[in-house]
Amino acid sequence: MAQREVLVQLDDELIERLAEIADAEGTSMSELLQRGARAVIEAADLMAADAELIADYQQEPQDEAFVEAAARLAARTATPW
Repeated sequence: MAQREVLVQLDDELIERLAEIADAEGTSMSELLQRGARAVIEAADLMAADAELIADYQQEPQDEAFVEAAARLAARTATPW
């Protein structure tokens, strides 16, 4: 995939911290920022999927018997803390 250069303005503190992390991980700040951008996109996708799921359940709620059965199963199989 072709890559394009993008101008991003960051304050000195943020640049210093990113440089420290990149050095510690043996990577470049560019790679670190690319990973950060991917994480933001993934989080947005997950939030959109959650919102869609919530909207679907608001239109057609789960069957109460299914919810009760799932709760009983969870209570039997959950690790006690």
